[in-house]
Amino acid sequence: MIEPGTPEYRSATRALALGSLLVFANLYLFQPLLPTLVQQFAMPATAVNGIHAATTLGLAIGLLPWALVSERWGRRPVLLLSLILIPLVGLAQLGVTALWPLILLRLLMGVALAGFVAVAVAYMAEEFSPVALALAVGAYVAANSLGGILGRIYGGFVGDSLGWKTAALLLALVTMAGAIWVWRALPPARGFVPSVARWRSEVSTALSHLMTPKLWLAMVIGGLNFALFVNQFTVMGFRLVAPPHELPVAVASLIFLCYLSGTLTSRLSGPWSLRFGSLSGMALGTVIAMIGVVVARLELLWAMVLGLLLISAGAFLVHALAYGWVSQHAEKAKASATALYLVHYYLGASLGGFWLLYCFEQGNWDGVMGGSALLYALQFMALAGLYKRRTTVVAEAV
Repeated sequence: MIEPGTPEYRSATRALALGSLLVFANLYLFQPLLPTLVQQFAMPATAVNGIHAATTLGLAIGLLPWALVSERWGRRPVLLLSLILIPLVGLAQLGVTALWPLILLRLLMGVALAGFVAVAVAYMAEEFSPVALALAVGAYVAANSLGGILGRIYGGFVGDSLGWKTAALLLALVTMAGAIWVWRALPPARGFVPSVARWRSEVSTALSHLMTPKLWLAMVIGGLNFALFVNQFTVMGFRLVAPPHELPVAVASLIFLCYLSGTLTSRLSGPWSLRFGSLSGMALGTVIAMIGVVVARLELLWAMVLGLLLISAGAFLVHALAYGWVSQHAEKAKASATALYLVHYYLGASLGGFWLLYCFEQGNWDGVMGGSALLYALQFMALAGLYKRRTTVVAEAV
């Protein structure tokens, strides 16, 4: 087992953190560029949103298959194959001149990204000691967040000044170099034991989580939460580059620094859960995010930033607690349970953009508030179902 402070630990954590940073930078590269691409392709925002939505959809589709493949092939080969495929798809994007081929390639990009996301934590769980695992997961999650922020800001600045193809080319080259570095730095797997179960049995076990209300409702909460959160930021990007603000895309992309408030609430989610319970934290996070949507209605830049900070803080609190809930309450096959949570999470991100952009086109931010209210209502209904299930379980135990 890899222990903290050893050369192997430093090499492994740096390799996984770099891989994570590159994965999430590639995932969110196009999100700040959507307003520019609307003009370039002369298509409505709901159509151009397919570029971003297809990537998260591909990621959602690929998570469970990659996880199952890694049970046979091993975690390290899947991690490395994923990192090799990412720049290959990235370079293929450069030959695109129309919207729909680009959407298809972004779907393939999502599938390629899913390999790393699906098995990175499983690799750590098998190769690291318990103490090393706790430390390494923290670094990995931090790299996730940093990669998402850097990818969006990089896409905004480089894409706005040099064009999206230049931004995609440079990121593909950096990812290729990073994949080579990870291949050399990531220690060989010693703790992996190939699965001998049949594919049908493994799939059946994974899908049984969807028949468990206390798990599936938490997955639904995660999907609705991310459908709202990530796409409220997308809509805000369109809002800021339009009159009366007319900010450059590069400047508008700086709104993604507001994700940092979510980094803080994610860290506070553990102590809150221990003291007050996960469900109350999910409810609180939902209310905070709702307040943020209302505050962001004001046509003042400071109010929009404050609103986004509140949205991020609330959404990340909900995400951390819902993700933890699934992991804690899955009685078997915890890896596939958390993978299914992420499927809902990224599927929500993919579909939510079409809904909120439609609401924005119909009624500007007031439309977004109305569309968000509907999804928040569904989120509270799922929370009520979880609470009811929890009290039912307690009553049965008594």
